Amino acid sequence: MAALKQVELYTDGACSGNPGAGGWGAILRFGPHEKELSGGEGNTTNNRMELSAVIAGLSALKEPCAVTVYSDSKYIVDAVTQGWAEKWKQNGWMRNKKDKALNPDLWEALLSLLKTHQVTFVWVKGHAGHPENERCDALAVAQSRRYAES
Repeated sequence: MAALKQVELYTDGACSGNPGAGGWGAILRFGPHEKELSGGEGNTTNNRMELSAVIAGLSALKEPCAVTVYSDSKYIVDAVTQGWAEKWKQNGWMRNKKDKALNPDLWEALLSLLKTHQVTFVWVKGHAGHPENERCDALAVAQSRRYAES
């Protein structure tokens, strides 16, 4: 079996108001090749935009890959690496006996993609000069402004 392609995925989400107009940005990098993706929604939350960036990046891959995801979202990194998201799913999208897990539609999509790709999550500090994180933030903010105006 051939080795999986090594891909880097940088992501960020932004929201003007929470909820409010939101945007997400992602950069996919494979060797010298780079692709920027972005999108948004008119009425959303920051966490939904963070999740959307990761989902869009992984969905853009045409074959199973070994992906390192760089995100400044502790919500995503911890929910995956600590096994919380999988546990919420097993518990019918409940975080505990009385609190529903938020964004089950997006978590369902992400967990499905994690079965296709070999994914490692790396948390990066946001707004700390990390070039790709700053670029993703700029893409996300531009989208959130676009949706705020529409």
